[in-house]
Amino acid sequence: MIEVRNLTKRYGELTAVSNISFTAEKGQILGFLGPNGAGKTTTMRIITGFMPATSGTVKIAGYDIFEDSYECRRRIGYLPESPPLYNDMTVLAYLRFVGRIRGIPKAELNDAVDRVLRSCGLEDVPHRVIGHLSKGYRQRVGLAQAMIHSPSVLVLDEPTIGLDPRQIIDIRTLIKELAADRTVILSTHILPEVSQLCDKVVIINQGRIVVEDMLENLTRDTTLEQVFLRYISQDTAVPSGATEGTA
Repeated sequence: MIEVRNLTKRYGELTAVSNISFTAEKGQILGFLGPNGAGKTTTMRIITGFMPATSGTVKIAGYDIFEDSYECRRRIGYLPESPPLYNDMTVLAYLRFVGRIRGIPKAELNDAVDRVLRSCGLEDVPHRVIGHLSKGYRQRVGLAQAMIHSPSVLVLDEPTIGLDPRQIIDIRTLIKELAADRTVILSTHILPEVSQLCDKVVIINQGRIVVEDMLENLTRDTTLEQVFLRYISQDTAVPSGATEGTA
């Protein structure tokens, strides 16, 4: 469903990501891990079409994000670290606004809004002003806007950052449910989140992929924390069956 090949992004002399490659399949939650400044957010922005790459390719369901941007965007829902919310709008008005921007036909818009209100647990707050909601509810609204056009791919950048423990549990449960018939990329630095949610793990360090493998393979004889620390401190070794990006 998602295929990233030899992706590089440079800003002048600075290389933010270097020749990275990985894949994610339908129904799979891929944990995209790395320390702060490793290149996670840059990669997510390129995958979702928010910024161009210097070189390389990204394909969503066979469509190239650079050559078929419209077709890719139709299939992608994106929740950035700071959700693009309008705090002076009600939840209902905002979701209808996003639905219209996404090109949902007028005859289908009410059903689409009702669907994401239910799936994101927002049925009790449709007429509340977004700016008056708790951070947990605002995060749910962010997920709802990412899902309103029924995308086959969800890209979530730090979806539980700043939430309290109960809110974190609620959002994790929701993400697990959403992945049943979608591909989900979960970009985070919270290791327990990856352990509880993800099927596959990609670790990026200093703009390079240092490991790509199924979670069960990586943690068969050790913990994810130990794997993570090993590969961000020594990015030359790759376990059997995994792949490594090259500079």
